[in-house]
Amino acid sequence: MRKLSFTLMLLACTLASAATVYRWVDENGVIHYSDQPHANAEKLNVHAAQTYKAAEGPQLGTRNEGGAPAQQQGPAYQGCAILQPADAQDFANLDSLNIVVGTDPPLHNGDQVFISVDGQLVNNGAPTSGQYTLTPVDRGQHTVSASVRDSSGAVLCQTPSITFNVRQPSIQNPVSPVRPH
Repeated sequence: MRKLSFTLMLLACTLASAATVYRWVDENGVIHYSDQPHANAEKLNVHAAQTYKAAEGPQLGTRNEGGAPAQQQGPAYQGCAILQPADAQDFANLDSLNIVVGTDPPLHNGDQVFISVDGQLVNNGAPTSGQYTLTPVDRGQHTVSASVRDSSGAVLCQTPSITFNVRQPSIQNPVSPVRPH
């Protein structure tokens, strides 16, 4: 079995190089392959390896009529939404909150997500990756919205605002911080 495996590997290497191959069977019935002629060897016709040439894709860095670089964009966004938290969701004893923004189709290269909580941009006004952890989260009602902008700052998609509530225990009602009695 070991000899057969070695022979097949040798054949594969030989076929990959598209050279002339000789095949013969020895007195024990073992089949041999070689690139050197041998007595009673049969010359095999081996075709060259199949190759593939990729089609040319779009040229990056092409310029539009005004001489400015043309932007490579995918299809326009069909929509964008705050996936997490859900609208009107209540949280109890929350230290941090994951905010997740989804787009359809997925975010294009060069486009950026900006998240606002209570009308103020998070992350010191810098773009986020579509997911942001808000920490700390103050007690009360909050609104979240997000926008997707291209590299020039133009808004490509704007999410509807969602509202969520954070309830934390207080001295006035330490037993049930979420539902009053």
